[in-house]
Amino acid sequence: MIIRRLQTIGHSNFGRIFDTKNSMKQILLFLFFIGFMSSGTLYSQELKLRKGVIIDSLPVNDSIPESFALYLPTKFDTVGKWPVIFVFDMQGRGKQALRTMKAAAEEQGYLLAASNNVHDSLSIANNILIANRVFNTVYRLFPIHKNRVYTAGFANGAKFATTIPTFIKQITGVLSLGSGIPNLDILNSRNTFQFVGVVGNEDFNYTGMLQSEKILDQLGFPNQLIVFDGGHRWPDPEYIDTAMEILTLSAIANGAAKKDSTFVMTGYRRNLGEVSNLMATNKMTKAYDLLEETAENYKEHLNVDSLKTWKRELKKHRDYRTQKRNRANLLFQESLMKEDYKFNLLEDIETLNYNNLGWWNYQMGELKKYEEKPSPAERQMGMRLQGYLNALIEDNIDIELSETPVNVEAVNFLWMLKTITDPMDYSYYLKIISGSALYEDYGTALFYLEELLKNGYKDKSELYSLEHTALLRITPEFNKIVDKYLEDARYDLIEE
Repeated sequence: MIIRRLQTIGHSNFGRIFDTKNSMKQILLFLFFIGFMSSGTLYSQELKLRKGVIIDSLPVNDSIPESFALYLPTKFDTVGKWPVIFVFDMQGRGKQALRTMKAAAEEQGYLLAASNNVHDSLSIANNILIANRVFNTVYRLFPIHKNRVYTAGFANGAKFATTIPTFIKQITGVLSLGSGIPNLDILNSRNTFQFVGVVGNEDFNYTGMLQSEKILDQLGFPNQLIVFDGGHRWPDPEYIDTAMEILTLSAIANGAAKKDSTFVMTGYRRNLGEVSNLMATNKMTKAYDLLEETAENYKEHLNVDSLKTWKRELKKHRDYRTQKRNRANLLFQESLMKEDYKFNLLEDIETLNYNNLGWWNYQMGELKKYEEKPSPAERQMGMRLQGYLNALIEDNIDIELSETPVNVEAVNFLWMLKTITDPMDYSYYLKIISGSALYEDYGTALFYLEELLKNGYKDKSELYSLEHTALLRITPEFNKIVDKYLEDARYDLIEE
């Protein structure tokens, strides 16, 4: 049981999809038979598309109820061949997925398209087929450059975007925001693509993306990693712009895009200016990392020998050596703490060790102390560990809910744990109250009701319509607690 869990931790549905080579073969065989050819006929109606705005709910074709969102840059025309980025949101929110990427696409001349029908509740095979239908529609409608087709996404959308090149060979590159490679078994050194990762230094996926970078180097995949200050969120537009710029530089180097010396020199000088700024603020390891990325991105366009000299000099700097050593020590410490959390969580789930909830509460208190550390690197590590712990618990909730039959007590334990690791997410208190009331465990329900209200929950209407709580809601104890924190309980208190 524990081995099964360890194989799936951190990958959610994506890890389970690729647990065995057989599942990959089945998907590939299925896709081989259906073929990647245009399906259906062209639209019977004339499409009127505006440039410079996101257009939502365009039909994929006349025969199926699927749609996608689209963005055409204002300089788009039908004369040349255009690069396209297919963006994936695993809740099917196409328009929302394009909003953050719109400014960069406009600046650098990329088409954007996003399906409204891919979803993390569907199988990988179904999502691939949905994505492929969008691909075919965009290919039919617009003059797409066959060597400049990219996929992108954030979090689970990034994981899906990274799996697509395994099944659809014409993908040139992947722009992965906030996620590394979901499963390294899907990579094939004979079918490489460019991987551009963007991640926050407080994101729990940060260390995983550092590891992905090393493995991609070993396998011969061209890859770059852009790091910004922040947590697990969509990057600001400037970082997406930088990521697209890297794709464009690669296309110019490969002859897929026209040479543009102004474009190249502008980006190169900007990077060198940023390196100087990082050094001036004593961020030596960041400066070195940017020098390495700059040398890699511009070596096909410019003579970068001066950067090699700059890197050698920087490596001799005392502050650089100190910061590099401290970073390595913190990353090692972080890896040990993550393994400790993983081991203890799996053990607690197996034994339903409710008594250990106090230990988890203590661990969260220790992680909170990192927020007051004088070192930015330590504060960032503390934020990453909090994010990791929450993601670890959520992954295990998904695993337990996918079992047949569902282990209700294990799920309830994990919900309780989430109220400790993420006390401001009210949904887990409500789940516990509802579930406890269902089994007439009113003591537990009332305890979590008070904890919920202590943490600032205010939605009385939702509280009084909570499933399975009809009998609980009319008890004096329930209404006394509500009256204490919200005032004016719905039912009159019954004095005995």
